[in-house]
Amino acid sequence: MPDSKKYIYQKLRKEFPVFTYESFRWTINENFLQVRYHFNLSGKYDFYPAYKIPLENGLPEEITEEFLETLLLYLGMAEVISYWKTACSPKIHIKPFRLNPEQRQWWTRLFFHGLGEFFYTNGIEPDEQDFLRFSFDQDTRVLPRNIKATGIGGVIIPVGGGKDSLVSLELLKNMDQPRMAFAINPGKATLESVKIAGLEDRFFKVERSLDPTLLQLNQAGFLNGHTPFSAIVAFVSVLASAITGYNYIALSNESSANEPTIPGTKINHQYSKSYDFEKDFTNFVEKFISADIHYFSLLRPLNELQIAALFSRNPAYLPIFRSCNVGSKTNSWCCNCPKCLFTYIMLSPFLKPSAVKEIFGEDLLEKGSLTPLLEQLSGIASEKPFECVGTIDEVNAALVFLAQQYPDNELPVLLKHHRRLTGNILFASLSRQLNYWNDEHNLSEDFENLVRQNLTSISTNLQTQQ
Repeated sequence: MPDSKKYIYQKLRKEFPVFTYESFRWTINENFLQVRYHFNLSGKYDFYPAYKIPLENGLPEEITEEFLETLLLYLGMAEVISYWKTACSPKIHIKPFRLNPEQRQWWTRLFFHGLGEFFYTNGIEPDEQDFLRFSFDQDTRVLPRNIKATGIGGVIIPVGGGKDSLVSLELLKNMDQPRMAFAINPGKATLESVKIAGLEDRFFKVERSLDPTLLQLNQAGFLNGHTPFSAIVAFVSVLASAITGYNYIALSNESSANEPTIPGTKINHQYSKSYDFEKDFTNFVEKFISADIHYFSLLRPLNELQIAALFSRNPAYLPIFRSCNVGSKTNSWCCNCPKCLFTYIMLSPFLKPSAVKEIFGEDLLEKGSLTPLLEQLSGIASEKPFECVGTIDEVNAALVFLAQQYPDNELPVLLKHHRRLTGNILFASLSRQLNYWNDEHNLSEDFENLVRQNLTSISTNLQTQQ
């Protein structure tokens, strides 16, 4: 199959040699900024993705038309990735503006690493230096650099309805900064989470519309696969920051997101949640958008076990949070995917077994059909799942701790399977994982102190079997 997909990749690149960023149009209607992009694939297919962005009090005076268009044009570049990947044209022609050499390198890097999973699963092995080049109309301009954005203070918190962003919402209650929730096309779990957090009236909700032609090409056999959606979230959140004046954007990406999905490579399902992307994006914003907008991940110093421990302190969220991509449309846990099993394992050291079972509706540790997923999550298999999951070390630490809570003859099916395959391996202890701190982060002193203070007693959350 990979060889077949590689052939399709080469064939499509020849048949569709140019992808064009044609134009964009924006209007302000009834307290909304509406944006419509136009992309074209070698003169044969047109795409018109769109956004509807809230402007509760209109466009602030300090946002000039030039600044707004700069933000929207860069957002369009992030949006291009989803459509370009259908044929991976060797050239992207950009009509509305020109990228300087440093910007071209930045975007090439995002395409290359952000589509690492896409290339891998399609059997494609591109060369970062020549898989893509950009071209421009002769008379287009380079976008202005480092525009002044007058911020009023405050923190924008992107919320996805999972445990990580909910931990950020709760931690930031203790900061002397106004908070604002942010989401693109929020689902039920996100809406309910924002309500519990008390931010219904400070919720920046963005509507994003895909062009249906993209779905038609997917069904017709064009290339398809994972794209770095978090990069789109990043650019839309910067736009939200400029509109609202909330000049801090606090993501909830943890240190675990840095671990490659394919060991020994840089292929990472979570690339646009990684610290490498965060550093790149922070530098891009400072150099080419505004030094007054600060993008960082509040949870970057932490691992998934620490986040699970902090999350377990907030029982109001337990019935409504969701992290399952398979069940996202129905706001449910499918109980058969890597994300469900991973979340179950992470929460189990900090909640009673009955409480974890109640969240998911069944005991996943007794579900023998999940043993292949367990092997992937714990590193027994050669590859991790292509999902937003934690590190192999964290999973093993949790599994060993959980197994110690049972008599040997009462081990749940998955814990018994894990012990049988790893019994002679010495893993890092759960207590060591709970004392972890990653120094590679972009937190200012105030935000760093906030996170450190909340870590002081998480070991007291540990549950033992009765």
